[in-house]
Amino acid sequence: MTVSGPGNPEPQSVGPGASSVEQLRKDGNELFKCGDYEGALTAYTQALGLGATPQDQAILHRNRAACHLKLEDYEKAETEATKAIEKDGGDIKALYRRSQALEKLGRLDQAVLDLQRCVSLEPKNKVFQEALRNIAGQIQEKVRYMSSTDAKVEQMFQILLDPQEKGTEKKQKASQNLVVLAREDAGAEKIFRSNGVQLLQRLLDMGEPDLMLAALRTLVGICSEHQSRTVATLSVLGTRRVVSMLGVENQAVSLAACHLLQVMFDALKEGVKKGFRGKEGAIIVDPARELKVLISNLLELLTEVGVSGQGRDNALTLLIKVVPRKSPKDPNNSLTLWVIDQGLKKILEVGGSVQDPPGELTVTANSRMSASILLSKLFDDLKCDAERENFHRLCENYIKSWFEGHGLAGKLRAIQTVSCLLQGPCDAGNRALELNGVMESVIALCASEQEEEQLVAVETLIHAAGKAKRASFITANGVSLLKDLYKRSEKDSIRIRALVGLCKLGSAGGTDFSMKQFAEGSTLKLAKQCRKWLCNDQMDVGTRRWAVEGLAYLTFDADVKEEFVEDAAALKALFQLSKSEERSVLFAVASALVNCTNSYDYEEPDPKMVELAKYAKQHVPEQHPKDKPSFVRARVKKLLAAGVVSAMTCMVKTESPVLTSSCRELLSRVFLALVEEVEDRGTVVAQGGGKALLPLALEGTDVGQTKAAQALAKLTITSNPEMTFPGERIYEVVRPLISLLHLNCSGLQNFEALMALTNLAGISERLRQKILKEKAVPMIEGYMFEEHEMLRRAATECMCNLAMSKEVQDLFEATGNDRLKLLVLYSDHTLAGDPAGSASEPQPGVAAPGCCGGAEHGGGLEGDRQHPDGERGAGDPVGASQGRGDPGHQGGHSLSGESCGIWAYQTQPGRKMRACLKHTLPIAAQGAGQTGWWGWDANAWPLLPAAL
Repeated sequence: MTVSGPGNPEPQSVGPGASSVEQLRKDGNELFKCGDYEGALTAYTQALGLGATPQDQAILHRNRAACHLKLEDYEKAETEATKAIEKDGGDIKALYRRSQALEKLGRLDQAVLDLQRCVSLEPKNKVFQEALRNIAGQIQEKVRYMSSTDAKVEQMFQILLDPQEKGTEKKQKASQNLVVLAREDAGAEKIFRSNGVQLLQRLLDMGEPDLMLAALRTLVGICSEHQSRTVATLSVLGTRRVVSMLGVENQAVSLAACHLLQVMFDALKEGVKKGFRGKEGAIIVDPARELKVLISNLLELLTEVGVSGQGRDNALTLLIKVVPRKSPKDPNNSLTLWVIDQGLKKILEVGGSVQDPPGELTVTANSRMSASILLSKLFDDLKCDAERENFHRLCENYIKSWFEGHGLAGKLRAIQTVSCLLQGPCDAGNRALELNGVMESVIALCASEQEEEQLVAVETLIHAAGKAKRASFITANGVSLLKDLYKRSEKDSIRIRALVGLCKLGSAGGTDFSMKQFAEGSTLKLAKQCRKWLCNDQMDVGTRRWAVEGLAYLTFDADVKEEFVEDAAALKALFQLSKSEERSVLFAVASALVNCTNSYDYEEPDPKMVELAKYAKQHVPEQHPKDKPSFVRARVKKLLAAGVVSAMTCMVKTESPVLTSSCRELLSRVFLALVEEVEDRGTVVAQGGGKALLPLALEGTDVGQTKAAQALAKLTITSNPEMTFPGERIYEVVRPLISLLHLNCSGLQNFEALMALTNLAGISERLRQKILKEKAVPMIEGYMFEEHEMLRRAATECMCNLAMSKEVQDLFEATGNDRLKLLVLYSDHTLAGDPAGSASEPQPGVAAPGCCGGAEHGGGLEGDRQHPDGERGAGDPVGASQGRGDPGHQGGHSLSGESCGIWAYQTQPGRKMRACLKHTLPIAAQGAGQTGWWGWDANAWPLLPAAL
């Protein structure tokens, strides 16, 4: 019998809708055989909704289980198989499929019960017998491992808890072994069952940092992806005790506690999603309740006196990660609403705190920024006007409570809170700024003689200038004040903030060359002073950060960009600052780099629209002459020479809430600009750019992920992927590249993704399987019949490499589809219309189809007259020795209409490839059948025309 695919048609009872159910089931079976598991799943689901009989329902549920197994969604496979068994307890296929799902989920004891039932029903079935033997072997190995670790676990705890072993090397080794053992699920389970949590609690009570670290890291292994062990651990240790470890002064212990809480949150949230089922299938306490208890304790920790600043930052980081929805598609934002009701005032209290004054909460330089980000995330997670209005009301009530009746100290606290809101949910900040007396107090405090009061007021003024409406008000009323502060204040901390305010107002015109806020030369003077402060090592990092903020605004001006990239000392100071502990500088650094590389979005205005705007006497933005491509390329070269890639790689690695999705997008834009030129890509790879791009392509805004994925595609095209992405990292590249195949991406992005996937598909079967698993084959196949010639060829090249996989071969050869017939028809059409074809060696005097010419243009040229070296092509011994000219490379191009005539043969082991060096289009290949792009001359890889 067959047990791997959906069941064969069986006699069906006749009833209402029976014929429709039967037809949909047959359609699903055909789709399954063709490898379209999602389509098959849809067909079976539709059939279930047509009033199928219990027997039909059992078959459909087990077929859905088979689809989920193929899609590697083992939880759903188990659920569907269970439904089939509930309808028909003797359904042997459903039992077998459930055993497969349970085995993948690690629940071997349950899987073996299903297999034993299968064997009892069909004793002679060799498939069941072999599967039962395999699982029995796995269980024996697990038991053997568990028994061998019994004594080891006991011995390790004896050493760690022995007061005589204090500080010895033996104790250190035992703690390391315990942590390593807990990383494996079997080891973690053994520690847990050996009364490990209680013993780890004793280690925590000893108060020694090394032992506390070992205990926390071991608890991470115990709780990882296991909700029942997580709930049990919280029950033994106490939620309050676990959260309180965040607030200890030892930074390493605080970070370890933060990691443990993150693991606990992940385990509990998975429990909420999966209906309280843990990895072992146990029914446990409602994880949603435990989740709220944890969050409630974190909110309490925010305002506790005596908690370290680092601990407060870690608590904010956890709230940022676990409270807001991961996707707007998730309709449930109840956790966000609960946090706003229970803890918004506590978050605002942290945001309104001044760093290290007596009697106040202990905060770090990053605390207020973290609070701003959390407030912004909460506000963005709200779904309707009523929820947003409630947020505004709570914020305004809190600010009023401090602003009225608490004297100057209360006003200062209220203004600091407004400043925090302006950096986060700016709509709420702008509304708070319009409260009666707030703006007037800000202006008044700017003239205060107390440095602390001036700092708060000037910073609020700077953040308030972010919106055009507010900026116009401040331009009219606050510029003279900022200038006066800048010129007369004796404190650099005040002067630099006043300077940033002027920089922000001076850049209000953005990149529009015709809209300058200040007199000619004033912007350059401001930038020069910013660079001077940036390079001043005697100033504290928090103050120098404001110099970067100023440059982030001033670098809209191309003259400032040119001077900045010429200043090697300023670039060095900027990159060093980006690697410092002052994480709030990251967004400003990224913004300055985006401006210097012109990697922001810019669309060339339509000349007709420009003329129309001039006729209507409307303002027309003008581009600065130094923002032309030649200047931008020169600036990129200088940034690369200064070490920009290393600095950005460190920024990407930052574990801080300051590295927001917007900040990630900025970094992705810069990386894409850095790899635009082929000769620069080696430098980017050598300095770790390939590794840094992977997380940017997998997390962040949609635009940021697309930009990072395109940069990865460019690197994969022109270099050996195995060297650019060594080890397992190469498999992480596949998903971002496939994301570029979607229709919402540009033709250039589609083309580069196809070329990059061609490289990867030619490396190994495992990579081909990864591409198949990511469901890229249907998209690649679609591009094989695209209207654009270059996209068709790139897709066909990619499919040629994928066809080395047996699954792809089966897909084309499967009965019931016309894929192979269509390919034969297209091949015949190509050969009939063009003697060269796309799969044969080009002949003398015949144009290669779809590239720089065609047969209709006449005979071939005498040689490659337009080749820069005057040769027939670099690395083409065949063409040179035979005296072969440039077959078919006549004038004209299918895209731009320009003549190129640049051909070369590039040789690799076992094959040779003929290509248009100017447009990077493969014309034909022969030999081993394994084609790729990365071995070609780097000069062959300029970008495609933007029109693509």
